[in-house]
Amino acid sequence: MNDEKKSVNENSKNEQLEAFRSRDNEDKVMTTNQGLKISEDEFSLKAGERGPTLMEDFHFREKVTHFDHERIPERVVHARGFGAHGYFEVYESMKPYTKAKFLQDPNVKTPLFVRFSTVIGSRGSKETARDVRGFATKFYTEEGIYDLVCNNMPVFFMQDAIKFPDFVHANKPEPHNEIPQATASHDTFWDWISQNQESAHMVMWTMSDRALPRSFRMMEGFGVNTFRFVNEEGKGHFVKFHWKPVLGTHSLVLDEAEKIGGKDPDFNRRDLWENIEMGNYPEFELGVQIIEEKDEFAFDFDILDATKLWPEEDVPVRLIGKMTLNRNVDNFFAETEQVAFHPGNVVPGIDFSNDPLLQGRLFSYLDTQLIRLGGPNFHELPINRSVCPFHNNQRDGYGRQTINVGRVAHHRNALANNSPYPVSEKEGGYAHYQEKVEGHKIRARSDSFKDHFSQATLFWNSMSEPERQHIINAFSFEVGKVKTKEVKQRVVDMFANVNLELAKAFAINIGCTPPSTGSSTVTKSSPALSQENTPKKAYTRKVAILIADGFDFQQVTEIIAALQAEGAMPAIVSDRQGIINSSSNNQLEAKHSFITDSSVVFDAVYVDGGKNATPVFQMEACQFVKEAFMHYKPIIGTNEGKQWIEKEKLGGSLGVFLGPEENPDFVNQFVQGVASHRFWSRVII
Repeated sequence: MNDEKKSVNENSKNEQLEAFRSRDNEDKVMTTNQGLKISEDEFSLKAGERGPTLMEDFHFREKVTHFDHERIPERVVHARGFGAHGYFEVYESMKPYTKAKFLQDPNVKTPLFVRFSTVIGSRGSKETARDVRGFATKFYTEEGIYDLVCNNMPVFFMQDAIKFPDFVHANKPEPHNEIPQATASHDTFWDWISQNQESAHMVMWTMSDRALPRSFRMMEGFGVNTFRFVNEEGKGHFVKFHWKPVLGTHSLVLDEAEKIGGKDPDFNRRDLWENIEMGNYPEFELGVQIIEEKDEFAFDFDILDATKLWPEEDVPVRLIGKMTLNRNVDNFFAETEQVAFHPGNVVPGIDFSNDPLLQGRLFSYLDTQLIRLGGPNFHELPINRSVCPFHNNQRDGYGRQTINVGRVAHHRNALANNSPYPVSEKEGGYAHYQEKVEGHKIRARSDSFKDHFSQATLFWNSMSEPERQHIINAFSFEVGKVKTKEVKQRVVDMFANVNLELAKAFAINIGCTPPSTGSSTVTKSSPALSQENTPKKAYTRKVAILIADGFDFQQVTEIIAALQAEGAMPAIVSDRQGIINSSSNNQLEAKHSFITDSSVVFDAVYVDGGKNATPVFQMEACQFVKEAFMHYKPIIGTNEGKQWIEKEKLGGSLGVFLGPEENPDFVNQFVQGVASHRFWSRVII
């Protein structure tokens, strides 16, 4: 079959990568990189047993030189990331809107690679920091690479990309002492925010629960910028992209996130890796918001402004397909670390708008790969390589892998019959959308971009009461870390323009003067923005089962079976790892202990205890339950566990289930509680 006509399916990328995988080390003789067999790999060549190492030891030099150059520069932003392979399938043809082939046939599964990330921390930072999350997807389509580079928030801190270096410099650790790491809770960040008030909307998202995702599997993705769909007739539509997690959008609470960051800084990547390994494949539906070009100016905001979202109630999200992540990487460095995304990697049918933030990204993403990946040939790395053939006259450079034969590397040419040759738009050649553009060259901003607070207020109005309190707490913590009083006061005064009560609340907490007036009169809300309205499922929720010697085997296994029937993942926790004996001489194995794990890494807690529980077990179990209680998680108690819960005066609280005498249906209620995730109306005592 001619490789030019080869079709693409969900296995195409995996099959291509197979040629680059190395599995031939086992039972093989050690050699140098040149193939020379090695007789010794533990001692360098010396002049006598106690003499100096000799320069002629080529094996030592090759081994250490390679080691010295194993690292490449980390990304300036999005350095801390984790990826997985999967595929995408469209639900129905999008032909009326776009000619992109991967959005036409529901029977085609397009292979893809996704990289999730935190933005501001270094590669060694914790994954649970309060931060924006990256959500970048590389589609390996039959027309070439398409990169959909998203965040887990739909807006951004600025309207023009020229401000991005300043924002990142302000957000990174302060240069005089390299403190603090992976956090916005310091002076330079909030100084920048207070001086660039277009950031107000994005700050509201960052201070919300959205900045503390429970899992990469449970966070939304947003394309942020406005793109264009273009159909075969050349008609354009403005479009924004969304990834909607099938499991719903869920978050940690701040205290959990901070504790998990110390106990397991790899919490989010471990969750993703383990669930894929277990076959709990994460799924995300691709949604689009579409606006006809005739309605470009029909809204009370500029649709090209990256600090604004398109409210879903005004511009509905149409779900057009689904992504499934079903395979972990073989090698983190070769795939996750070397993958290179670029919003300019598009296919026919997808084009750009005049969004000034997007226009800057179209330069920056390509430019940054040159320093990270050592030159212009990063597209030839296996993870970045297109599954469809590519032919052009680009040659040489660092890391070139293609051996181009022949003497012709120019266009036009007669020596090779003018090949490779361009093709028309009808034959699949990419043609930019034709848009009439006029104007004076000017460094300015449209007046339609000048409203910085209305949508920030819209976001606040859309939050539930618990979510609002979390935002107040976040401002109190983050701005409370600022040392410069003038900066703190400017932030307070700035957010009085979003909501006066919000500003007053955190002003009191951080020792600033509460504002007396605010400018916002917006009453509109968008229920789609509140996580309270997200899907809630027990599927893949982790439930701690606390048992000691003498536990009730029948009761415990009944509850475990009920949880597993809903796809939840029970885990036995005790005062030691190993076999735990029940009162009926049955056994269960504890793979977790109070030393290795705590309640923060679980979504719910069931404590049965045991007749032979030691005082230490009882103390640890009570502490475990109380911490889960403080984090509003569902809790169930039976036998000794029920007695301990009642002793701690937690019985009767919302989301605390005791049984079986008190409530015969307590098992089903607990399983439903696990799906609910949190009981925000619980009174914390």
